[in-house]
Amino acid sequence: MDFQLLFLCFLTFVIHLIGTLAYSVRIAGVRTRKIAVSFALFSILVLVSRTSNMMLSPFLAKRVENGLQQADSLLGDFRWLLLTATLATIVAAVLIPTFQRVFSRAVLHFQVHRSVPKLILHGFFKGGLSYVRVAASLPVAQNMAAAKGHGVSVSMTLMNILATALWTVGVFAALYASVLDPSVRVTSSTLSSIINGGATIMLAIFIDPHMSGLTDDVIEGKLGEGQFRKAVIWLVGSRLVGTLLAQALLVPSAWLIMHVARAI
Repeated sequence: MDFQLLFLCFLTFVIHLIGTLAYSVRIAGVRTRKIAVSFALFSILVLVSRTSNMMLSPFLAKRVENGLQQADSLLGDFRWLLLTATLATIVAAVLIPTFQRVFSRAVLHFQVHRSVPKLILHGFFKGGLSYVRVAASLPVAQNMAAAKGHGVSVSMTLMNILATALWTVGVFAALYASVLDPSVRVTSSTLSSIINGGATIMLAIFIDPHMSGLTDDVIEGKLGEGQFRKAVIWLVGSRLVGTLLAQALLVPSAWLIMHVARAI
């Protein structure tokens, strides 16, 4: 693995790490009863994720452009990137207990001082890092055992698997399609929405509203926090399965994009 591919894997890792940690923000919001503040503060990390995504696209496109005659080698690169997405999801799942504790404290600190710069200074220079050591915790076996049975419906779990797979593989499939047929590589590189557009629809219409409804149910006392944590565990698990499914969807998705690009 050369340095450029390692850098691309790092950017992919950051994107999927933050994407998975987003589930723990809902837990922190429920515990602090500060849903709006929780999402507002998490938008800072989302900004980091989007910046990583902005950097990933042109660097990856340049790598593809320089290796159009090495289809097998580029396919291996995409496999490594998808594997990195899976590893990032696993790491984020392990970090969720620690992250939600630290994030809950950050929410309460912001509620008092109402200043993001003060929050950042406190986090790095005034005891915030020492609190991370205190709050550090691995997932509790009891919570994992309690997650037996579905925290969300089977259909929602399967939909999250498919949505994650499509969202993960979309851009990679579009770029690999440009390798399969360089004559339409510019058109192919712009057609990732054929794949991840379906994921966006599922997330916006079904999955995110469902999780928002569960979050409100906990706040209103209609649903216990244990049941809500179970839902989060199942969604994180289905996200992990989705990143694995993306490996199987890479080549078929690329072929679909290539044929659409030819037909346009």
